[in-house]
Amino acid sequence: MAKQKATSRPAAQPAVKKKWSGHKTAAKSRARKALKSKGRVSKAKPVKKARPKQRIAISHHREEDFKADGLRTYAKYRDLGIADATHGLAQAHVIRLQGPCNPAEVSKLHFHDVEFQMVYVLKGWVKTYMEGQGETLMKEGSAWTQPPRIKHLIMDYSDDVELLEVILPAEFKTVELAS
Repeated sequence: MAKQKATSRPAAQPAVKKKWSGHKTAAKSRARKALKSKGRVSKAKPVKKARPKQRIAISHHREEDFKADGLRTYAKYRDLGIADATHGLAQAHVIRLQGPCNPAEVSKLHFHDVEFQMVYVLKGWVKTYMEGQGETLMKEGSAWTQPPRIKHLIMDYSDDVELLEVILPAEFKTVELAS
């Protein structure tokens, strides 16, 4: 004779049916939808866009690569190919400020709408002013970061100054401020 399996107590009992409340359930459902549509914060995580795959960027020094086509009229820029390689995530260039320094043209208070900015002095020196920091003389081998939207200006520089600048993102807005 085959043994019968004992059924668990909850499975053996008949399912309890809930009483239909009709209009109350529908009202609750509509109220929930209304709350969600009125700007309640969703607990779902935002979908992060995948960045395009970056590629290698190699840039060798060539004098003909220094162009007067950048942000400052008193500077020549050598693009290092980072913006193209990173699909706009960042940009990097070598900047040669053309001497002698003319403070009337150069010393204009401004800020950049960036996420990150770093400058490294490759050659010569540059005297800067940064909000909250004051005047600072940066020499060959000096480096600094500029927090987003910090007000700053160049006060003076040597005739042979060269700077390496790295900025995120590659495209950004510069805002010149009244002195």
